Amino acid sequence: MIQPVAVIGAGPFGLSTAAHLRAHGIPVRVFGEPMVSWRDHMPAGMFLKSTPVASSLDAPQRGHTLADYCDAAGIPRLVTDEDIIPVETFVAYGEWFQQKLVPELERVRVVSVDRRTTADGNGGGTGDGAGDRTGDGTGGAGGFELKLDSGELITARAVVVATGLSGLAHLPPELAAAAPDGPAPTGPFSHSSQHHDLGRYSGKDLIVVGAGQSALETAALAAEAGARVRVVARGRGSVAFGAPPWKQPRLRPESPFGRAWSLWALSYYPHPYRHLPAQVRHHLVRRVLGPLGAWWLRERFENSVRVSEVDRVLRADTTDGHPGLTVLSHTGRTERLSADHVIAATGYRVDVAAMDFLGPELRTRLAVSRGTPKLGAGYVSSIPGLYFTGLPAAGSYGPVMRFVCGTEFASPRLVRHLAAAHA
Repeated sequence: MIQPVAVIGAGPFGLSTAAHLRAHGIPVRVFGEPMVSWRDHMPAGMFLKSTPVASSLDAPQRGHTLADYCDAAGIPRLVTDEDIIPVETFVAYGEWFQQKLVPELERVRVVSVDRRTTADGNGGGTGDGAGDRTGDGTGGAGGFELKLDSGELITARAVVVATGLSGLAHLPPELAAAAPDGPAPTGPFSHSSQHHDLGRYSGKDLIVVGAGQSALETAALAAEAGARVRVVARGRGSVAFGAPPWKQPRLRPESPFGRAWSLWALSYYPHPYRHLPAQVRHHLVRRVLGPLGAWWLRERFENSVRVSEVDRVLRADTTDGHPGLTVLSHTGRTERLSADHVIAATGYRVDVAAMDFLGPELRTRLAVSRGTPKLGAGYVSSIPGLYFTGLPAAGSYGPVMRFVCGTEFASPRLVRHLAAAHA
């Protein structure tokens, strides 16, 4: 009996990959709750920053775009750069995509993944995780063993990790030190990924740390829910908003993210990205399409939120039950800003060490670069048969992997590589 391929995660990258595997006739088992990060870890009332053209999951056949879903659901089509997408609509689209193309999704959690021990007692595969070497995807005779939270043990010839943002929320050290038990909505400090209902802060003083879309939209939504909100952002002019579509330059190539040669290249030709020096790759992942509010958010934000642009946050603490930040101003003066709660909208950071569902041997033997897996052609890691897609692949394939439109590049290439390696 041919062992299936296991896909861990049922967000955009997991669903897209699974749809392509099924279209290739490759047995696959897919684990996870569909669109769970978008449904449970994004604030109600949120809109996507990405345009409709950048928000479709890649499918192996026509008829499964966001516009197709709108037609099927009988709602107005979202197709132009001026159309903004409610998160609830995007979640419903992802669930529709899953029902159409990945109907066998198993809503269970993968507790652990280990290499399966072969009859001679050796694990399959040869990747040793050393240096810059990457696996060839051919897999080992033993494959992998997965334990599910249902108690079931299964074997798989290959594993695709598509867990999205799960477990990757990042707190800067100065904030993390003030939350030794971790961020929590009921504590003094939390992370923006922990909030679905911002109404809990109505009538309260709230500080949001950050300058990206997540920070600015969280702040605007909280203010509209009745909170008194201050955004604390590092750097002069750090709080900024993009130009509306009708003001975009017309003499540059179009990309899902805007009109610029660099964005066009990173969107459609990320093939050579993994060959760049590590320092360059990680810098581009952080800086390209960096902190910037959506054009449609500006008026809502400026009408309701105070902004403190500081040189840096020195430390965070809690005094008399109230959390606060000690900041250094651009004039060199220190100041303590206090509130009833602090939300860190400080993004996500890939760290293989935090992916505790991967067995200790896998995590030890994986070749990594600044915590991210080093991937070869077809998204295979240094351990043959173990693939990563979505955000964990950004360190190897560039900023496009941070966005839904990255499924168009990643899914077919990953599946072609896997199919050839396991033919």
